[in-house]
Amino acid sequence: MDANFNGAVKDVYLRKTDVNIIMCDWRTVAIAIYGSAVNGVPNVGRNLGQFLDFLHRVTGASFNNMHLIGFSLGAHVAGNAGRELRGRVARITGLDPAGPLWYGNSNRLKSSDAVYVEAIHTDGSAVGLGIGAASADVDFFPNGGSSQPGCFDHFCNHNRAWQFFAATVTHNHLVGQLCSSMLQVTTNNCRGSYLHMGNDNLNKRG
Repeated sequence: MDANFNGAVKDVYLRKTDVNIIMCDWRTVAIAIYGSAVNGVPNVGRNLGQFLDFLHRVTGASFNNMHLIGFSLGAHVAGNAGRELRGRVARITGLDPAGPLWYGNSNRLKSSDAVYVEAIHTDGSAVGLGIGAASADVDFFPNGGSSQPGCFDHFCNHNRAWQFFAATVTHNHLVGQLCSSMLQVTTNNCRGSYLHMGNDNLNKRG
């Protein structure tokens, strides 16, 4: 994983617009043995959701203005936070949601966790760090979703998700096409409608 995710996403947002950014520091759970970290995700997510509900009640902060962004295990944390808020937050973006121990896991990121849920999969092979299965309203699989140009290991592939996302907040330049099957994804043969990947649009739908 790469801690630069937090700083990169924070910086591109603050350079672009006037927003409040809240970072959830859950490193004591995240750096534990992987199985323990997986087990800790739902509780971290629930606590984050309760904090956002507190902000909503005390300050009037609207769920319509909230965008939860999580990388790897953090994508599932964001999903659980959204679930705690009964799917009322405007958007969740899961950046290469973690794969090992998450296939079939009821606590993983789901399309019902926010009004709009997007996932960007960059290391979703059978032995990858990310989940290779659709998890959201819209799932992007750049370069097939399992191996990224210029990368020679899973960590590099995995980190590409937040690097792609950070770039799209600034430029909104990466566009995907609708696929009718995972075979079209893996053969790079999708020919459906277009949708921009990533970006900071709170009203995005797909």
